[in-house]
Amino acid sequence: MNRQQLQQLSEVRLREAQALLVAGLPDGAYYLSGYAVECALKACIAKRTREYDFPSKKLVNESHTHNLTELMRLANLASELQVAFQADPALQNRWKTVQEWSEASRYWQWSLAEAEELLGAIEGAPGGILPWIRLHW
Repeated sequence: MNRQQLQQLSEVRLREAQALLVAGLPDGAYYLSGYAVECALKACIAKRTREYDFPSKKLVNESHTHNLTELMRLANLASELQVAFQADPALQNRWKTVQEWSEASRYWQWSLAEAEELLGAIEGAPGGILPWIRLHW
């Protein structure tokens, strides 16, 4: 999967999450919205690989995770995110909400309010995590 495909998949997962939320299905909305962020961060990691360069095995192996905090680090965006927090303190609260997501969330039930909170933190304008990630992918 390449960077452009990951970007597209991020957008698709976001639209799917939005549709599920509108349909009153917060469990699926919560679950899929996290994958929108995961795919976006993986697109940022893919950007780090130059055409025809052989990526390091360590980066490849570490990138096969669902941990959003770890993916932020692997994308080399953790320090930039800290700088962004200084300019927009609300972004830090949004990131705290987003990084609580995990792929295991598929086994839990989520309220409409919880799904709305996560989606708001991800796509919120201005200051959502996904719009910030898009600046770097």
